[in-house]
Amino acid sequence: MLLRRLAALSLLACLPALALGAGPRVLRYASQDDPQTLDPHAANLLSSSRVTANLYEALVWRDKDWKIIPWLATSWSRPDARTWRFRLREGVKFHDGAELTADDVVFSAQRALAPLSQMRVALQGVEKAVKVDRLTVDLKMAEPNPALLAHLTQFRIMNKAWAEKHGATRPQDFKAGEDAYAARHADGTGAFMLKERSPDVRTVLVRHRDWWGTKAGVDEGNLDEVVMLPIKSNATRLAALLSGEADLVIDPPTQDVARLRASPGLKVTEGGELRVQYIAFDTFRSDLLYGKAGGRNPFQDERVRRAVAHAIDAEAIRVKVMRGLSRPVGSLLVPGVQGYAADADKRLPYDREKAKRLLAEAGYPNGFEVTLDAGNIQPAADIAQAVAAMLSQVGIRTRTNIMPQPTYFPKIEKYDTSFYVLSWGAGVTADSLYTLQALLHTPGKDGEGDFNMGRWSDARMDAILDRLKREADTAKRDALAREAQLRMAEALPIVTIHQPLIPWAMRKNVSAQVTPVNTVYFYRVRMQ
Repeated sequence: MLLRRLAALSLLACLPALALGAGPRVLRYASQDDPQTLDPHAANLLSSSRVTANLYEALVWRDKDWKIIPWLATSWSRPDARTWRFRLREGVKFHDGAELTADDVVFSAQRALAPLSQMRVALQGVEKAVKVDRLTVDLKMAEPNPALLAHLTQFRIMNKAWAEKHGATRPQDFKAGEDAYAARHADGTGAFMLKERSPDVRTVLVRHRDWWGTKAGVDEGNLDEVVMLPIKSNATRLAALLSGEADLVIDPPTQDVARLRASPGLKVTEGGELRVQYIAFDTFRSDLLYGKAGGRNPFQDERVRRAVAHAIDAEAIRVKVMRGLSRPVGSLLVPGVQGYAADADKRLPYDREKAKRLLAEAGYPNGFEVTLDAGNIQPAADIAQAVAAMLSQVGIRTRTNIMPQPTYFPKIEKYDTSFYVLSWGAGVTADSLYTLQALLHTPGKDGEGDFNMGRWSDARMDAILDRLKREADTAKRDALAREAQLRMAEALPIVTIHQPLIPWAMRKNVSAQVTPVNTVYFYRVRMQ
């Protein structure tokens, strides 16, 4: 008994020291997502970029106001019309201690432009990278890209020697479900380095003690370690935060945000995410892959797609599913994205009778059956259920197929779907081309239509986007982006639902600023 009392007193004696920050500051971060891969060029997925953005860095980056600033490159110039020249920062170290040079940038450009890469859009318009000297590199343009710096914020630099040593010179074949060394390991220059990767269990990052940003004065945080916990259950994730087992939750259940605000040990901060939730259709096949419609594919008919839009009550989803944490939208772009056009951001009104009339005009007076695919993260799964119920009321008998994220993304990326729920964030570049080209262009080369899983193809849209890629004048680019948005509203290959409003819930000793891309940059987080 005496030994137990002494042990307890010893523990109590330690507590003040820990409270004063004598021990390591460990942030326990919980989210429903687990990164699909750590390969920075393999998959253009938010769940992965939330981790890789803390491990790998880009030539240019963004400040707290989302303005582009020098990062791994300290300056840039235009020696000629086809060249962007970047001067690299001196003394930048990779996590294994190797020094960053132009060779690493050239290698990373080759890797990011490879056919297997989903991050080719980060080098939009770039043909190749060329070494000038040890710390100078040129990006040679195949075509102009006036928004190149915005795209380059997502061009993440790998260690060439490390990749060669571990057989990781090409991106992981994410669509084929390939396992690869770079999918489970990392060697970047970021403020944090990988300590442990246990898929679906936890990912542990530790501070990169030799990070250049500390000496340069851009290090705003004080964390020593981050334990990233994938907790898929809303109830369990909430319980972890309330009990103190988690310090920060970036996706608290919407129905519990008010309760979290009232909790004495917690605080909630909010921000508008530059993201849109939407549903999209397979318009490529002549028959439904998953459904029954008399041997036809109803989604090839614009009237059917318009009927779907009229059948969805986005305001009811905002109130009942999102608990007010969303803004119904009619465009894929939102305010804050270059090229957003307010007159194109108009939803078709909720009108069940009109939806039924359009279905009858298209030859489906009795409706049809279809399966709606969705990942099991929230709010996508709840939105899928709500949309299915609304469509069934107008005769489109909709069955939901909700599956784990690691299964869902490879499935739809192989076009193995008839109808699906997805979201897209434009905040990474805050430029219209990034979104419009990925979602609305006919699938092709150089990142065109990379996330056009319904394979909608429209010559008019392709022509608009091909001009948008090359146009240098900002006003003309905005006009082209507006034209593309209006064309989408006319043809409706995608039906938008809402822009989410982001709540982050955290313990009161944590300071973290919500970002437009719903990603925590740990070098900016502080714990008291």
